[in-house]
Amino acid sequence: MKALPAPSGAEKSTGAELVTLRLNLSCSLSWWIEQYFKFEVTTAASSQAAQRRDLALFLSYVQEETGGDEVAAWTPRLSRSFQDRLRKEIDVKDGQGKRRLSDRTINRVMAHLKTFSKWVHKLKPFVLGDPMGKVSLLKVGNGLEIERACSPAERRKILDAADRLLRIGGESKDRNRNKGGEERPKRKGYRAWRNRAVIYCLLETGMRRAAVVNLNLEGVDFKKKALCVQEKGGFVHRYQISGEGLQAIKDYIENERKEDGKVWGSPALFLPAATVAQSSGRLAVNVVNQIWNEVAELAGVEGKTPHSARHAMGRHIIEKTGNIAAVQRQLGHKNAAYSMQYARISERELADVIEDR
Repeated sequence: MKALPAPSGAEKSTGAELVTLRLNLSCSLSWWIEQYFKFEVTTAASSQAAQRRDLALFLSYVQEETGGDEVAAWTPRLSRSFQDRLRKEIDVKDGQGKRRLSDRTINRVMAHLKTFSKWVHKLKPFVLGDPMGKVSLLKVGNGLEIERACSPAERRKILDAADRLLRIGGESKDRNRNKGGEERPKRKGYRAWRNRAVIYCLLETGMRRAAVVNLNLEGVDFKKKALCVQEKGGFVHRYQISGEGLQAIKDYIENERKEDGKVWGSPALFLPAATVAQSSGRLAVNVVNQIWNEVAELAGVEGKTPHSARHAMGRHIIEKTGNIAAVQRQLGHKNAAYSMQYARISERELADVIEDR
């Protein structure tokens, strides 16, 4: 197809070369998304992956609502409808079924959509104007996250349940297989020591799920009780870890890691089981979710996620030290405002204070 003259702003300089965006007569939204990443997006690969997921989420919604992916179907009203849908339970396709996105995540999705719509509107104006131009992001209060933190009692229950994995983790649930009173058989690929260490790592450092996945064996400093890991954005952060947490990691290394290490040859601390058919040599983030959900269910703790462990660490540090800088240092917040939220009283605590008079 013959290239149409590029509208103003459709040219992009890449070094000494000047690239002209080829426009066609297609009204396909998916086509525009591909051109957007080909000619406009220049961020890091990790950031592009997040943008692709967010735009794919919107494209799926458009197809569901309109039966196609016509650009003309994208109106301001459809954008607001999409934002409302995100505030309900949706299928996020991460192996965990449906769940509700946090307000911060919704704002990230909408921000990516705003940038994309502005670019499209500049090249091929929408009839009703930029469909994201007047869509406001959600107001996110600094105190929202602390409401999701694990309480001290929940933390104890989860750690106790993690310890129980060494005895019952991976057991067959078929009652007919142990009628004689013998121990139930366990799944060959189940890694009780590893799963226990993952839970301790989350609760005793406050690191994110991705950090648990990215953590390498050489990043464990047994002498200084610290874990060094590359965080999102590419910088290396150092987490302090409790003696109990470090011992759980040591137990895993001594009891399970060597066997799996022979198969994968990976520098990752937490390895997939040797019985896994295909793997990069690192756990997937959804596996961390599965480990957490299994232990939380065993502990009888509901409504908490791996990120609740991070919030619990923030609350613990502020209660023990009263020092916001200490929270920022442990959790690796670049902006101190994120650390300050842990100094605020939660709704539950405020209710207790009001009652206790």
